[in-house]
Amino acid sequence: MADHDSREGKRYTSPALLDYVNRIHAAHDAGLARAFAVPEGIPAIQVGPSEGKLLGLLLRLANATKVVEVGTLVGYSAIHMARALPPGGKLWSVEFEPKHAEVARGNLAAAGVADRVTVVVGAARDVLPTLVSHGPFDAVFIDADKVNYDFYGRWAVENLRRGGLVLGDNAYLFGALLEDADRGRGMRAFHEHVASTCDSVCIPTPDGLVLGVKR
Repeated sequence: MADHDSREGKRYTSPALLDYVNRIHAAHDAGLARAFAVPEGIPAIQVGPSEGKLLGLLLRLANATKVVEVGTLVGYSAIHMARALPPGGKLWSVEFEPKHAEVARGNLAAAGVADRVTVVVGAARDVLPTLVSHGPFDAVFIDADKVNYDFYGRWAVENLRRGGLVLGDNAYLFGALLEDADRGRGMRAFHEHVASTCDSVCIPTPDGLVLGVKR
């Protein structure tokens, strides 16, 4: 019989435990370590090592060749996803801040994946429509400004192939998902649209990762 203690609110993780499983299952090489060490002046809001490794594994399971990322930061998650692509695969990654995009390009080059990633600078609401001609896509990963998640999710589902993946990080909204505010309403609309158009689940990563498979 399964142990259901976690349903009663018990937590079994600790920093030492998480460090161990990250080291065993999601160890960094030099390219990943460089991108994970966010420079001063840039927020350290990238996905964690296990979440990054999970993104790559999901892309491999989906046989993804064309992927869009909304929110590059400095390229850590992009490296994981680009390494999961087969020869000829392509990742378009959208970043609002030119400074972040410049750092990301350097990190992607150092990790040996610059040839398969295009970092596009601009507001994602403006950039995404310009990428439609490259679709349909095999996966879209969203990790950007939370108030626009509903827009990003709808774009993703519309431009995915059947069986393609929509992935949304920070799906618990840092504990504010149920609050009556623009971000909360937008994130709940994202959850509900993905659930209505995909076979979906919210994976209980530290801040939730929505995974949807387009019907």
